[in-house]
Amino acid sequence: MRLSVVDVGSKTVRLVVADAEGGVPLPAHTAKWKLRLSEQVEPGGRIPDEAVRQLVQAVTAAEITAQQWGAAVPLAFATTVVRNAPNRHEVLRAVRAQTGVQLCTLPGEVEAELTFLGARRWMGWRSGPLALLDIGGGSLEVAFGRGRLPDFVASLPLGADRLTQEFLAGQQLPSPEAVKALRRKVRHQLRDVAARIRWEGPRTAAATSRTFQQLARLCGASPGRHGPFVERELRRADLRRSVERLAAIPGAERSRLPGISAPRSDQSLAGAVVGHTAMKLTGLKTVTICPWAIREGILLRHIEDGGSWWTEISRREDDDIPTDACAVPLRIATPAR
Repeated sequence: MRLSVVDVGSKTVRLVVADAEGGVPLPAHTAKWKLRLSEQVEPGGRIPDEAVRQLVQAVTAAEITAQQWGAAVPLAFATTVVRNAPNRHEVLRAVRAQTGVQLCTLPGEVEAELTFLGARRWMGWRSGPLALLDIGGGSLEVAFGRGRLPDFVASLPLGADRLTQEFLAGQQLPSPEAVKALRRKVRHQLRDVAARIRWEGPRTAAATSRTFQQLARLCGASPGRHGPFVERELRRADLRRSVERLAAIPGAERSRLPGISAPRSDQSLAGAVVGHTAMKLTGLKTVTICPWAIREGILLRHIEDGGSWWTEISRREDDDIPTDACAVPLRIATPAR
C-alpha cells in the first residue's frame, strides 16, 4: 500500500509518498514547492487571490506527483497560515473545487497529538515518558505522554515567523529591547504549560520541525546529508550562545551560518529564542532532534487506525463551512492535467 500526505506550511507545500507495508511509513518520494504564504499575508489578514492561485497550482502538482508514484489522493492539511486566515473557508473550497483534494485545517492540539505520535514511533518505547516541542511558523506545539498518544497537548501562538513579524520586522539589526520583549512574551505564554511539563518529569525530550533541525545544525549537530539515523541532540547551553550569535548580526547575513537557510534566516532568531526559553522553562537541558513529525504522524494514524478518522476530520471541516462562505467560488487558473 502506498500513501501520500501534503503539508501546506508557512513557507512550503511538501509532499511525502510512503510505502506502508509492515506498519511503517517508509519514504518512497518527497517533493516541495516554495510558496512563502506567510510573506504574502498580513498579520490577521486574508490570503490574497494570487497566493490562492499559487496554492492551487502547488496542490495540483503534488496530486499529480503522488499519482505518478502510485499513491492515492493525498491526505492534505494546512497549518497556521491558512487556519487563521479570515477567508480560510474560501481557500479550502477553492482548492477542493479545482484540484479534487480535500485540504483540511487541523486544530493546533490535533497537530501536537499527531506530531507526538510520529515522535513516539521514532523514539521508541525505551524513551519512556516523552516531552515534545515543535516550532512552526505560526505556533509552538507542546505535548507530553507515556503511551502511544499524548496525555497533555498545547498549541501556543509562538511561531517563529509570527513573532518575527510582531517584534523584529523592519529591524536590520535587532535591538536588545525587541529581543527582551520577544522573550518576555514567550515566557508569559509558556508559563503554565512549562509548569505542567516540569511536574510530569519526562525521561526523554524530542524536538521536531525545520526550525529545531537548523538550530541543532548551527549548534554543531551533523548535517542532514548524513541521513536520518545519525543521532542529533541540541543542548540548551549551546542554544543560549546561538541566540546571542544570531542577535548580533542582521537577518540577511544569518544564512551564512551553518544550517540556517536563506528563507528562514530572518526568523531564525525568534525560533532560537522560543526554543531556548521553552527548554529553560520546562527544565530540559537536552532535546533529541526527531526527523519524524506531523506528516509521519498522519501516515501512522492512517495505517494503524484506518481512514475513518481522516474522513471524520474532513466531515468536521465541511460542517464548519457556512453554506454561503463561498457562494461565488474563487476562479483560479490551474495547469493542464
